[in-house]
Amino acid sequence: MLNTLFKGLLFGIAYIAPIGLQNLFMINTALEQPRRRALRVALIVTSFDISLAVACFYGIGKLLQIYPWLELVVLAIGSIIVMYIGITLLRSQEQSTSNDKRDHRFSYKSATLSAFSVAWLNPQALLDGTMLLGAFRVSLAVGVQNYFILGVAVASVIWFISLTTVVSILKDRFQPRFLVLLNRICGIIIIGYGIKLLVTFFQKI
Repeated sequence: MLNTLFKGLLFGIAYIAPIGLQNLFMINTALEQPRRRALRVALIVTSFDISLAVACFYGIGKLLQIYPWLELVVLAIGSIIVMYIGITLLRSQEQSTSNDKRDHRFSYKSATLSAFSVAWLNPQALLDGTMLLGAFRVSLAVGVQNYFILGVAVASVIWFISLTTVVSILKDRFQPRFLVLLNRICGIIIIGYGIKLLVTFFQKI
């Protein structure tokens, strides 16, 4: 039982840690917002990440297999929203970087929508999660499957809270120009990722 939980924890860290949309979004939030606010957003990101992992683990891939058109919908909507997030990130750098203006532009509604988008409307996360988590579920005995996905959930909490805390602590050491450059790079990566998803959509139709 504990062994399976630990396996889920290690898998979760290995699965989440590589730079992806959720990590880029969380890094940007930690740089732009006060620590307490960033940690609240981290909890929102974590909740969507865990819900996606649970859905993938227990068979969301079956829906994509039964309804091929559903994958096309996810690709189309996901690519547009991902590109919108990237463009918004790029445009935000043209404005003043003062704390007052950043605070004024922030809203939990927008942050929640973005957190949902980079998780549930990220086709790559859906497909990879379904294949990886689905494969692990098949390899586990029925009695310990729940402990494995619990370990994955714990890993999600540890990762996003730790990432947010570390970036938030160190952000004052960064020069404003570096932050602008970093956010622009993140924006370009996200836009490029959205374009890739859109190309995949047109290839499948």
